[in-house]
Amino acid sequence: MDERDAQDGTAVGDAPTGLAGRGLVAPGGTAAAADLRGAHARDAQAPGAHARDAQARAALAHRVEHVTAAAERLLVQAVEDRVRHGRDLAPEHGRLWSDLGSVLGGKLMRPRLTVTAYLGLGGTDVDAVAPVAAAQEMLHTAMLVHDDLLDHDEVRRGRPNVAGVTRARLAAAGVTGTAQHEQAGAAALLAGDAALAQAFALVAGAAVPAHLVGELVRLLAAGVDTTVAGELLDVRAEVQALADVDTLLVAQLKTAAYSFRVPLESGAVLAGASRAHRIALALVGTALGLAYQLTDDDLGVFGDPAATGKSVLSDLRSGKRTELLRLTWARTGASGRAVLRAHVGLSDLDDAGAARVRDVMRSCGALDEARALTRRTAGIARTLATTTLPEPLAGYLAGVVDDLVARGH
Repeated sequence: MDERDAQDGTAVGDAPTGLAGRGLVAPGGTAAAADLRGAHARDAQAPGAHARDAQARAALAHRVEHVTAAAERLLVQAVEDRVRHGRDLAPEHGRLWSDLGSVLGGKLMRPRLTVTAYLGLGGTDVDAVAPVAAAQEMLHTAMLVHDDLLDHDEVRRGRPNVAGVTRARLAAAGVTGTAQHEQAGAAALLAGDAALAQAFALVAGAAVPAHLVGELVRLLAAGVDTTVAGELLDVRAEVQALADVDTLLVAQLKTAAYSFRVPLESGAVLAGASRAHRIALALVGTALGLAYQLTDDDLGVFGDPAATGKSVLSDLRSGKRTELLRLTWARTGASGRAVLRAHVGLSDLDDAGAARVRDVMRSCGALDEARALTRRTAGIARTLATTTLPEPLAGYLAGVVDDLVARGH
C-alpha cells in the first residue's frame, strides 16, 4: 500500500460523498416511485396473487432465456460478419475481429437484463429487442478490452485477451521489446474501439421506429460517458490516499451505469414504458449495480476461485481501491495498517501475505461492515423492484438481485 495512506486518520463514517444510502434517487424519482408503490401494494392483496405471480415469473424466465439466446446468435453473427468484412479491408483487421470474438461471451447478464425489462413491460417483438440486447454485450466487451489495457492485464476468463494473443503472435514472429509492447497495446485499444462502434451499429440496425433508435443511442452514449468518468476516477485513485477515494462513486459510475441501469432502461424504452417505470428501473439498476460490485470486490479477496473463476490475489496485488479496503484502512490500528502497507500493492504477493491482509479485514470489522452494506444496497434494489414494478417483472428482478449478491458464497 502506498505511503500516502499512512498519514490519514479519517474515521469510518467519513467516506466521501458517493452513493450507498446516499443518493439512490433519479430526478423526479421519489414521487414516481411512491405512486407506483401504492398501486402495486394494493394489487398484491388480491386472493391467489402469489400463486399466479409465481407462474407468471416462471413463464417470463422461460421467455427471457429464449430471447437472450436469439440475441447471442445475433452477436455471434455480427462478429462473423465483421471478420469477413475486416479481411476485405485488410487481413490484420479481420484477425483483430477474430481475436475480439474469442473474448466475447460469458453469462450474458446485460443482454438478459434488457430482454427482461422489455418482456416484463409488455414487449413481444424478438427482432426488435435482440439487436439492442446484443449491443449491451458488445459494449461490455469493449469496456473489458479497454479496462484490461488500463490495468495492464493480458488474461481474461483464464485465457489470453486481445493484447495477450497479439503479444504471443508477435513473439512468434520475432518481434520483441518495446515494439512488441506497443503493438500489443495498440491492438487492444483498436479492438475496444471497434467493439464500441459495433455496439452502436447493432442499435442502429434494430427494427424499431427512428425516434426509439435515437433514444436508445442517447442512452448507450450516456452510459459510455458515465463509465469513462468512473474509469478516470479509478485510474486517478492509484495516486491518491485511500481515504480520499470515493470507492462507492467509482463503482456507481464504472459498473452500475452501463452494466445495469442502461440495459434495463433500454428494454423499457423499447417496450414503450412510462416515465415512472423507466425511473424505477434506473433506480433498481443503480442499486443492483453497486451491490454487484461490492460483492465482486468481496469475492476478489475472500471468494473461492474454483467457484468464481476469479483470483483472490490479483486485486490485492494491484492495490485496487475498493470499499472493503477503504473500510479496513479506516477501522484498523497502527499494526493493521502496517500489514496493509507491507502487502497490499505488492506485485508478487503470496498466499501467506494475502492471508495476513484478510485477517486484518476480518478482525477490524471491515469485512462485516462491507457485507452489511452489500445487503442493505441489495435490499434497496429488491424493495424498489417489488414495490414499483408490475409482476412478473418485479419478482423476477428480485430473484436476480438475490442471485447476483449470493454468487460465490
